[in-house]
Amino acid sequence: MAKSLKQRIRDGDVVVALRPPITIGRNELEAAVAKGSYDLIYIDGQHTAFSDDQLVAICSAAEELGLPVQFRIPHTRLTFLIGRYLDLGLSGVLVPEVIEPSTAQEAVDYAYYPPMGKRSWGGAARYGTQQAGRRLGNAEYAEWWNEHVIVSVQIESIAAVENAPALAKPGIDYLAFGPNDLTFDLERHPEYRFRTSDDCTRYVAEQVKAKGTRLGMAILTEPGDRDKYLEMGLTMFQEAPRP
Repeated sequence: MAKSLKQRIRDGDVVVALRPPITIGRNELEAAVAKGSYDLIYIDGQHTAFSDDQLVAICSAAEELGLPVQFRIPHTRLTFLIGRYLDLGLSGVLVPEVIEPSTAQEAVDYAYYPPMGKRSWGGAARYGTQQAGRRLGNAEYAEWWNEHVIVSVQIESIAAVENAPALAKPGIDYLAFGPNDLTFDLERHPEYRFRTSDDCTRYVAEQVKAKGTRLGMAILTEPGDRDKYLEMGLTMFQEAPRP
C-alpha cells in the first residue's frame, strides 16, 4: 500500500502543497493540479476572507482529485475551534504565531480523536468517512483519522524559536516557519543572538532533530529556491498555481 501523507511527512519525504485562492473553481483546481506534482492543497484562513461554504466546496473538489486540504486557521487563539474546521472536510490544520507549548497541545487535543485527543464526534462533510464503497464505523474512522490528520504550528517569533523543542509535541507533524514575521521580530530585537530567520531555522532544526519532528516553510517558494531549505532539513513547501 502507498504511504499516507502523514507517514511521508514523518519519513522526511519532500512534500509540496499547492496554494490556490479559496475562490478557485473545481475545473480550475483540476487544471492547476495537473500543472505540477502536488501532495496536498493548502488554504490560508489567516490573511484572507473565507466562508464555511467555501471550505466545504474546496475540500470536496480536492477530495475528488485525491488530495487532502490543510488550512491555516485565522488566529492562534482559535485553536479550540480546530475540530469545527476539520468537520468541514479539511485533512489538516496549521496554527499561526504559536509561542506557548500549551497552544501546541491544544492543537493536538482538538485535531485528534480519543484516545490521543478529545475532538468531538460529528460532521457530515468530514474527509475520508467513505472508503472502498462503504462508510467507516466510529471506532474504525477514529483510528484511521488519527493516522492521517496533519497538524502543524507556525514559528514566527524569537519566543517561538526559543520554545521550539517544547512545541514539537507528539502529534505535531511539523513546525512551519514564517520568515516574514520572524524577520520583523528580529529587527525589533537587535540584541538577540541570531540575526536572520535562516539562522533561527538552522538552530531550531538542530534543537528538534532528536524528536523526529519535521520542518516546513509557510511561505510560497519555487522549486529552484528550495536548496538552502533542504540543506537545513526542511521538507514541507508551498507553491502557487502555475500560469
